[in-house]
Amino acid sequence: MSLRLSLICTRMVLVLVLFSGVRLLADSSQANTLLQQGRVDEARSVLQALLAAQPNDAQAHQLLCRVYYAQDMADAAIHECELAASNDPGGSDTQMWLGRAYGMKASRANPLIAFSLARKVRYAFERAVQLDPGNIKAMNDLGEFYVEAPAIVGGGLDKGRALANRMQSRFPSQAHRLLALIADQAKDASTAEEECKKAALAGKTPAAYVDLGQFYQRHNQPDQALQALRSAIDADSRKDASLVDAASILIAMNRSPDLAENLLRQYLSSAAKSDDAPAFKVYIQLGDLLAHHGDAPQANRQYVAARGLASHFETSHKPMQGS
Repeated sequence: MSLRLSLICTRMVLVLVLFSGVRLLADSSQANTLLQQGRVDEARSVLQALLAAQPNDAQAHQLLCRVYYAQDMADAAIHECELAASNDPGGSDTQMWLGRAYGMKASRANPLIAFSLARKVRYAFERAVQLDPGNIKAMNDLGEFYVEAPAIVGGGLDKGRALANRMQSRFPSQAHRLLALIADQAKDASTAEEECKKAALAGKTPAAYVDLGQFYQRHNQPDQALQALRSAIDADSRKDASLVDAASILIAMNRSPDLAENLLRQYLSSAAKSDDAPAFKVYIQLGDLLAHHGDAPQANRQYVAARGLASHFETSHKPMQGS
């Protein structure tokens, strides 16, 4: 083979390798976009094809973990997140999602299995924060674990307070939120309310106002809850998952059903959908709300839309009479 022909062949190989790499990145990006839109059937197909070509792609495994997590498929989510973690041990987000997947399974397991899983949850969340001290979602998850879990598996309010102190300088709103959870767990409603208000004042975010509304809901103060939720709605210019959280609280309180319906519809039509509130679940939630108010045809349309996005999501919803 001549030198010229050899160089041409080498360049062709390099071009193919680069093209393959770009294609894989595009596939991951496409799958993530589908996941955020709630189109989990399509996301799964893209990711399975990608992993057939690149079985050690940590990002693809993590995204597939999240696809399964969104559908409440704990075992499948754990399997994929464990593969992601083994291929990328330094991934903070992967550890966070692994902890969430363990937590989902623990919430449904018998006490003995739940005990073992709880330790894995704690380790994964602590590892996520260790790998990236700026991962505020992981810190929130870890804080909730410390508040809710018994000391025998690594929980404890003192650990929660220590974490809140670490968060205070960089994430004051989330630190106050954690302190509110700690006070609520300690049956100190007055301090919990004050910390919720401080979180809302520090953050002025939809999520912080939703947390305040949820506090008032838990403490049977519906008027104050509604006021806080309206602040959340006013602050949510993106129309993100906070709208779904606000609607869920309204539905639980049996207040302002028209507003709740409008919030769910706004979210489903927005460009800010995410797997924080999977769209197929929101369609089901909207369908349930409409069914409760006797609108069977509209409810069925929502259930059909949900099945179109997540055909394997286990749900008892069937076509209603009157449709």
